[in-house]
Amino acid sequence: MTDQAPASARLAFYALPAIPMAAIALPFYIVLPTFYADHFAMSLATIGAVLLGIRLIDAITDPLFGWLSDRVRSRFGRRRFFFLISTPLTALAAFMLFWPPEDAGIGYLAFWGVALSIGATWSLLPYTAWGAELATGYQARVKLSAWREGATLVGSLIAITLPFVGGLDTAVGFHGLAWIAVFIAVALPLAGLLAVANVPEPVDFSRRKLSLREGFRHLRANGPFLRLASAFLLNSFANAIPASLFIYFVGQRLGAPAMQGPLLFTYFLCAIAGVPLAVATAKCLGKHRAWCFAMFLACAVFSVAGFLGEGDVLAFTIVCVVTGLLLGFDLTLPPAIQADVIDNDTVSSGEQRSGLYFAAWSFITKLAVALSAGIVFPLLDLAGFIGDQTATQTPEALTTLTALYAFLPILPKLVAIALMWNFSLDEAAHHRLRSSVEGQT
Repeated sequence: MTDQAPASARLAFYALPAIPMAAIALPFYIVLPTFYADHFAMSLATIGAVLLGIRLIDAITDPLFGWLSDRVRSRFGRRRFFFLISTPLTALAAFMLFWPPEDAGIGYLAFWGVALSIGATWSLLPYTAWGAELATGYQARVKLSAWREGATLVGSLIAITLPFVGGLDTAVGFHGLAWIAVFIAVALPLAGLLAVANVPEPVDFSRRKLSLREGFRHLRANGPFLRLASAFLLNSFANAIPASLFIYFVGQRLGAPAMQGPLLFTYFLCAIAGVPLAVATAKCLGKHRAWCFAMFLACAVFSVAGFLGEGDVLAFTIVCVVTGLLLGFDLTLPPAIQADVIDNDTVSSGEQRSGLYFAAWSFITKLAVALSAGIVFPLLDLAGFIGDQTATQTPEALTTLTALYAFLPILPKLVAIALMWNFSLDEAAHHRLRSSVEGQT
């Protein structure tokens, strides 16, 4: 058993589709709610309810697509084929949602939002399972995750730049979200083809096939996965709250709407720099301890935002720089740990079911984002916050915005740290586990 990672050229081709897929995710959760609220007369509470409803649909589609990803076979393998045939739906739904007609209503948002969620799930699950099985060693998985998440951050920078360069002040014509729509429609199918053509199908170490019910029973019995999943849900929820409110915090609390784009760009640019830092720290401390330290430092630094007010752009820029670096840890390390806990299941169940495990992972990610939107937007409505960036807000509304943005995320992050601090699957334990996986075939 070796910890050697695939060649860098192969990792680069594998990482390519992450760029357009990231260009879907960030506008969908950060830019799209405010865009539809500003231009299509929809309340933030209604938009939050739609996003929460889409996540409930994911409770069905995520395990279904995860299970199919583990079972579908073709001459391209089970991961590459299933991923490739998903890209047309994903690209079309993103195009329609990000370039809506001038008379788009809540039904349009719901229909194409569901279509995009289904397509993105169908694309993402075999893609991430493909990566988890392509690299098998403890540190090799950190390197692969770093390539993929680095590409994800590049896609996020594109997703930040294009809307603000193109403009979000109108829904008529070729606006900023329309730029994203065209980019995804072209880049996602092309990147998918390049990845499938240049990256091989990973080895399948399954010895048997489980029924869906039996598979879920083994999943529930996987203690390391349950601990990791709980911590990941809490940390993702904590991260999703400020992400959902970023536009309003900068525009209304700091009084600097012109800085929304530059500050988001700075945040994600620093996250790219944080990825190699996460790789180096994980090599020294182990993956779970490195992640814990990053979460704790994020709590300390991010709380500073709660004491900022109008005009404090420089201080908030420093917050964005530091927390951006730490985002590199949040993106790189948990998926690398997730790949390890799948090995634990492979030994006990006899089937390598990365698709189903990443389905649970995907659902947790979406649930965290939906919970944040479903909680914070109604609370803002109750506080009298007006979902129009040109509106004058009451002091109570701004205080609520600040408390939700800066302080609410701290508690779930601290609980996540407590769950992961003594995580059992360290490098030595994983080495023994991986030897068992490869020795059973």
